[in-house]
Amino acid sequence: MQTELAPEFQGTADGREAEAILRKCVHCGFCTATCPTYQLLGDELDGPRGRIYLIKQVLEGKAPTRSTQLHLDRCLTCRNCESTCPSGVQYGHLVDIGRKIVDEKVARPPLENAVRWTLKEALPSPLFAPAMKLGQSVRGLLPAKLKAKVPAPRKSGAWPTRTHERKVLMLAGCVQPSMAPNINSATARVLDAAGIQAVVAASAGCCGAVKFHLNDHEGGKAQMRANIDAWWPQVERKEVEAIVMNASGCGVTVREYGHMLKDDAAYAAKAERISALTRDLSELLPELVPVLKGRVNAPRGVIAYHPPCTLQHGQKLRGGVETNLRALGFDVQVALNEAHLCCGSAGTYSVLQPELAYPLRDRKLGHLNQLRPTTIVSANIGCITHLQSGSETPVRHWVELLDEALSAAPTA
Repeated sequence: MQTELAPEFQGTADGREAEAILRKCVHCGFCTATCPTYQLLGDELDGPRGRIYLIKQVLEGKAPTRSTQLHLDRCLTCRNCESTCPSGVQYGHLVDIGRKIVDEKVARPPLENAVRWTLKEALPSPLFAPAMKLGQSVRGLLPAKLKAKVPAPRKSGAWPTRTHERKVLMLAGCVQPSMAPNINSATARVLDAAGIQAVVAASAGCCGAVKFHLNDHEGGKAQMRANIDAWWPQVERKEVEAIVMNASGCGVTVREYGHMLKDDAAYAAKAERISALTRDLSELLPELVPVLKGRVNAPRGVIAYHPPCTLQHGQKLRGGVETNLRALGFDVQVALNEAHLCCGSAGTYSVLQPELAYPLRDRKLGHLNQLRPTTIVSANIGCITHLQSGSETPVRHWVELLDEALSAAPTA
């Protein structure tokens, strides 16, 4: 797809990148078949191909409208279209550029601006933890919509105290420690059982995704640089073999630090190194299985697994969780229909676009419930919280189940 950039975009980093991405697009439309919002709305402009044309028009000088902004807002950024695209179009990068440009040209209503500002400033804030704790203490009194965003409090269990020669850095995240603290401690315990020590850099925080995807690119990049600074001493001294992510949303972002900061002379090389070291927790499973096998007392019953979009489309990691958990004795099954489709969580999407997010959640739960599971598992705190808001079946991170199965296993 050829495009002639308007003068204001010629020579800019965003303009050059967008032009290169558009050049790959062949107008085939395969992506519409796997786009969640197109499946719900049936509108060409609410599918990847339509949104690409809207962005192309803006880059060529056409003034965007509020309608342009709304169609781009409705995109989940699930990147399912990238998995489907035969030409390798990097739609996720293009829509980030398009949204930023459109937001600079189209004013949002004051209330909408206030909600978006609150999300991007509050979620990564140190104040989020006490606010979540307060919300959990009065959870039973909260309105249904707010209650859906506040998971019931759960204990985290003890962090392992043993040291090991093998060490990995782990990003605690911004919301996960207060919403589901057991995920991080369970990860540390499972790794400890396999002879790997999980280390958390105290000054590392939000991966930058929240601000970046709400069009505060500079704010997001500042958080990326802060994490690189926090991790770099141990990376430079080669004290850690990897940076392990147990939240796939953070993982897909940290894996793209090299891309996001490629034009930053001070951080480009470091960011590339950080991205290269980043591994999703599921990528360690193949080497954990031989060590843990025989020590796992897997529970009975079907475990329904929802692979997050950030894992299967953003990071292109498929099959690892279910295959390796089955090898450890778990009866893990994936939905027979639409396992590739987004559950509707998508970071802040379920807050900003509830009229689309909740039908997608219910559609996903309908497929998962056909498996008659005792537990639903995923690999992203957003998916877990969103699915739990519509289900009586427990929804958890898969590593929590593995941790419990190890604890329940008889000792030699």
